Amino acid sequence: MKYRKDEKSGNELSALGLGCMRFPRDKAETERMILVAIDGGVNFFDTAYIYPNSEKTLGEILAKHDKRKDVYIATKLPLMLCKTADDFDRFFDEQLRRLQTDYVDYYFMHHVSDFDQWDIMRKMGIEEWIAKKKAAGQIRQIGFSYHGTCGEFLKVLDSYNWEFCMIQYNYYDENYQAGKTGLLAAEEKGIPVIIMEPLLGGTLATGLPKQAVEVFERSNPDLTPADHALWWLWNQSGVTVVLSGMSSSWIMGQNLRSANDFRLLSDKELSVYDDVVDLLKKTHKINCTGCNYCLPCPRGINIPACFSTYNASYGHGWFKGMTLYSTTIGIVKQKPNSAWLCNSCGKCEKVCPQNIPIAKSLKKVARRFEPLPIRIVMAIMRKVMTK
Repeated sequence: MKYRKDEKSGNELSALGLGCMRFPRDKAETERMILVAIDGGVNFFDTAYIYPNSEKTLGEILAKHDKRKDVYIATKLPLMLCKTADDFDRFFDEQLRRLQTDYVDYYFMHHVSDFDQWDIMRKMGIEEWIAKKKAAGQIRQIGFSYHGTCGEFLKVLDSYNWEFCMIQYNYYDENYQAGKTGLLAAEEKGIPVIIMEPLLGGTLATGLPKQAVEVFERSNPDLTPADHALWWLWNQSGVTVVLSGMSSSWIMGQNLRSANDFRLLSDKELSVYDDVVDLLKKTHKINCTGCNYCLPCPRGINIPACFSTYNASYGHGWFKGMTLYSTTIGIVKQKPNSAWLCNSCGKCEKVCPQNIPIAKSLKKVARRFEPLPIRIVMAIMRKVMTK
């Protein structure tokens, strides 16, 4: 494993970190994956209060194998749930219990979207609270995860003595949200940058159109699409840790290999990314990363599945997309989770980190996969199959 120094603390952080939002449903496999990660040199584990059962699972596994002191735990204060200053301690104390620890190495202000949001927390006394927790040794490093425009990111970055930050960044989203401008600004301040969504919810690993995969293969046939995405990030000096939300010990092994084999890319190798992005833009119509923040939907719609199959229908053909859509949302079940069920309530759009116009996008999905004639046929099929 290669390590990059956090200049603020002096910690040596693994270039590859484990994002704990998408743990496998099988706890035994989660345990194997975490142990494979630690044995492979991964020492940065990122979770959050709102990730379902993530903190508790991570805490139990680390305690069971006595690995707490071998890793850096990063977790997050859910700002969107904090209504009073009392909530700071309420959430933090619960996180310590879940994680079975008495301190957090890297503590995020979660999902900062603009300066005003951070300023509201300041007026509630968050800076004084952080100072007390740091003085007590309960928080070692303080930072923020960001989902907003670049201009607002720069304002937040300048507003406090941050010790690290997290941004969404990959070769497809180079200028999205904080983007490269934000990365360079943080690097200039000596602030470590943690990268989320390096594979765009898996799209850059397994969802590339065939032509894009061929471009990469001609450039370097020894690298997988995931390797290309990860190496593009590690090629940049401002990137400290690249988080990957891995869902199996096998995938962990593949990413460990990629991290171990990494070398700086040549100019010729870097030149092919623009060609891949151009091809991907033609097929990646909805910029969903599958984070599931939008769920549960009051109408029962599987929103990320609708969007991933919609994109697949452009990258791999309508029939392939329709097949995935039919099986994923249960189009022939008595109560399917179809895109056309959306009533534009707006609940999902308030929490979407990508600021996707979800209701409008679901209408596009419905038009592509479930025009009225198809809905009529499917309704007949459901009636026949449920008799």
